[in-house]
Amino acid sequence: MTDTLRAEILALSRAHFEARANPRFVPGETYIPPSGKVMDAEDCAHLIDASLDMWLTAGRYADRFETELAAAFGRRYARLTVSGSAANLLAFATLASPKLGDRRIRPGAEVITVAAGFPTTVAPIVQNGCVPVFVDVDLETHNVDVALLEAAITPQTRAVMIAHSLGNPFDVVRVAEICRRHGLLLVEDCCDAFGATIGGQGVGTFGDLATLSFYPAHHITTGEGGAVLMERGPLAKIAESLRDWGRDCYCKPGVSNTCGNRFGWKLGDLPHGYDHKYTYSQIGYNLKMTDMQAALGVSQLGKLGHFVARRRENFAGLKRRLRERGLATVYHLPVATPGSEPSWFGYLLTVRDGAGIDRNALVARLEEKRVGTRLLFAGNLTRQPAFRDVTYRVHGDLTHTDKIMRDSFWVGIWPGVTEPMLDYMADTILAVTRELGG
Repeated sequence: MTDTLRAEILALSRAHFEARANPRFVPGETYIPPSGKVMDAEDCAHLIDASLDMWLTAGRYADRFETELAAAFGRRYARLTVSGSAANLLAFATLASPKLGDRRIRPGAEVITVAAGFPTTVAPIVQNGCVPVFVDVDLETHNVDVALLEAAITPQTRAVMIAHSLGNPFDVVRVAEICRRHGLLLVEDCCDAFGATIGGQGVGTFGDLATLSFYPAHHITTGEGGAVLMERGPLAKIAESLRDWGRDCYCKPGVSNTCGNRFGWKLGDLPHGYDHKYTYSQIGYNLKMTDMQAALGVSQLGKLGHFVARRRENFAGLKRRLRERGLATVYHLPVATPGSEPSWFGYLLTVRDGAGIDRNALVARLEEKRVGTRLLFAGNLTRQPAFRDVTYRVHGDLTHTDKIMRDSFWVGIWPGVTEPMLDYMADTILAVTRELGG
């Protein structure tokens, strides 16, 4: 009876979702968001299926999502967490864990990164008492200048932690080789780049750890959510412990004696036989994903290939339209890193020097005309209020980073963007550019 009722509920949930009206795009009236989610009836059914279990923490869907996610990403292990930002924190904390011994990143160590990006790629460096070392990016790929990265290495450098910018891979082949030669740890923030490759190899498979975000703006969504991925079992064990309160026990929620020795351990200064489920070997967090979120992730993951393909199609379509309208002479248009196949997150335009266009006026007019825009996140982190009292080092200068801060913006090419939307976006960018004197 229960199975029959469940099947009926899920069938009705699919029918309900399909019955919802899809709004028609009206140029100049319908807002074109710079990012968004694409959902279907199966997503709805998965979410409701998990809710019917009334198992509100990680459960059967979380186990499945971790397994399938690791396989899709090309890593042996995945550990789900509550957001991409939490994934970055968990990844760095894993590499800073005393359980790594002499290889750990200790407080005071330098970590090379970039200032042109999202703050929570860099925040874990600061939160773990380390020193960010910022190097500049180039204007074409909006990614780290690898020559500057290697020149920034000092005896205090212990790691590199950088994001693949807007789905365009940084040259992680060279960066990974530099890290190998200098004995540095590498964290790849792939939150904007799920499905991108370089040299035929998936991003996130070069570093010691990689991170993903499943926020609705990203390639697949669980609402809120993220993941840390790795190849080595010891790193997975450390990450899982830190995510789950820092406990030494590795039982799944609702399981009590995986090790078969729950009341037989002698750890720390605790009395012999102290319950292993309440023994803590690290200073940790609670960053677990719920099973309802994981159920949505399982459904979304099956559509990843389609979503990535649509992003690439929209990128190519918008690029062609902008070139046809002569806008490549006014803006730097994004260029894929050599040897890469990006999984584009957004389409970045940077006003060329001498073009006479004020970026702030430009994005304000585009928004008025219902074309959504975003900046390249923090622009230059060193100029953000939060970094006024942070200890950091800049290698060289951040000329291109400042240029991006002043003159760059991006528009949407997510899978929900249609051909008529691309036409309207290109026409509107051209009209506003001319209006402002470009």
